Amino acid sequence: MSSSQQLSPAPSPPRRPAPPRTAAACTGTLCLALTAVLTLLVTLPWSPLISLDRDVVETLHGSAVTQPGFTHVNRVLTDWVWDPWTMRLLAAAATVWLWRRGERLLAVWVGAASVLAAAVQQSLKAVADRDRPQWPDPVDSAQYAAFPSGHAMTAAVTCGLLLWLARRYGAAGRGWAAGVLLAGVSVVGVGLTRVYLGVHWPSDVVAGWLLGASVVALTVLSYERLALSRRG
Repeated sequence: MSSSQQLSPAPSPPRRPAPPRTAAACTGTLCLALTAVLTLLVTLPWSPLISLDRDVVETLHGSAVTQPGFTHVNRVLTDWVWDPWTMRLLAAAATVWLWRRGERLLAVWVGAASVLAAAVQQSLKAVADRDRPQWPDPVDSAQYAAFPSGHAMTAAVTCGLLLWLARRYGAAGRGWAAGVLLAGVSVVGVGLTRVYLGVHWPSDVVAGWLLGASVVALTVLSYERLALSRRG
């Protein structure tokens, strides 16, 4: 048989992307580790982090005091548009929608994730018991301990869950890009408003983002594993 007639080796199959549960596990583990480190630095407390927090909030508070119009916009955004209860209502609406579609298990998972996020947030606040920034001329007020930021964490959990659901139900193209942009602006924006208004330290907000991402990753990972076992 001539070389031209010899069979060429079969092409290797294309490499499949990592399954969603693998990405969720990696994301969740990394975010939890970073949260643990940040919590340790806050509770010690670690002087460089505390100094950085203070420098940032003092600079922004000076701006908030002298820019009442912009400060009012931040208060509207943080108290109404990106408020934790607004976010929880969105998660509740998604839960009801899933339930009415017959996706009972997924509805329970989304609802449970929101409840878990609130419980973790309040528990860590009690453990860290960190004071909020104090001002002689405050532009806003907030109650309870500072660490982590409940606004930042709730927004991260809700927006992350909604993006996950959108992807599961076929969101793609411009609609998906718009959803990602809106979620990103909401999560980052609410964190910035909390620091700008002087009711949180920057590390509170970062911790809220990390914990929120951890809860979303845990939700995705546990649901995908359960769904896989039920199919098997």
